[in-house]
Amino acid sequence: MKNDISAKYHIGCSGWHYDHWRVLYYPERLPKPRWLQFYARQFSTVELNNSFYHLPSEKAFATWKESTPNNFVFAVKVSRFITHIKRLRNLGSAVENFLSRACLLQDKLGPLLYQLPPSMKRNDKILEDFLSSLPQEYRHVFEFRHESWLSDSLFQILRRHNAGLCVFDMPGSTCPLVATSDFAYIRLHGSATLYSSCYSDKELAQWAKKIVQLGEKVEAVYVYFNNDAEAFAVKNALTLVKFINTV
Repeated sequence: MKNDISAKYHIGCSGWHYDHWRVLYYPERLPKPRWLQFYARQFSTVELNNSFYHLPSEKAFATWKESTPNNFVFAVKVSRFITHIKRLRNLGSAVENFLSRACLLQDKLGPLLYQLPPSMKRNDKILEDFLSSLPQEYRHVFEFRHESWLSDSLFQILRRHNAGLCVFDMPGSTCPLVATSDFAYIRLHGSATLYSSCYSDKELAQWAKKIVQLGEKVEAVYVYFNNDAEAFAVKNALTLVKFINTV
């Protein structure tokens, strides 16, 4: 499937290591250490989520790199210590420590996702200071959960730093379909129920058209499904790939 799609579009799931995907997606007898290899046969990318909760070991990053094909890309969710506890301030060496592990993925390292907490309201100075401190050799993307951030003036700040806006879809919350950098980034959390609803073919066909239009303006598009319940993410990601190939 992944060989049919333009290299510009990286479509996959937010994580692959879900116990409840056994049988639903992974063969019943397939050992967990081989799940990523199985996943990478159908998808060219994955979003690492466990890195949000704790910093994976050097060995883990090296194993993930070695277990995937040459064209595979990992988006990496940045530690909640940086985004939720420190809230982008007084970080010391936290960012450097995190990047020292993530960079072990080498050429398979994709965007670094900074998901800000829903309680964190807009503060341009904090964001500007943080953006100015980030090494520019990486792709940085921000998911803003408080509505105060989502405005044209905020998008201009991101553009000045070539930082990405994470477009998200979830029940009761909308985000403009905008690219603020040379790449676009989209997270689909479920349209009816957060993390646990399956997108319909009609919804995915509509998303495919919008994503291709957005893709005309950028070098790369990353799309991740976070509705892991019942392995809906796998089904939806494969369907979206087919629709994008036919737009």
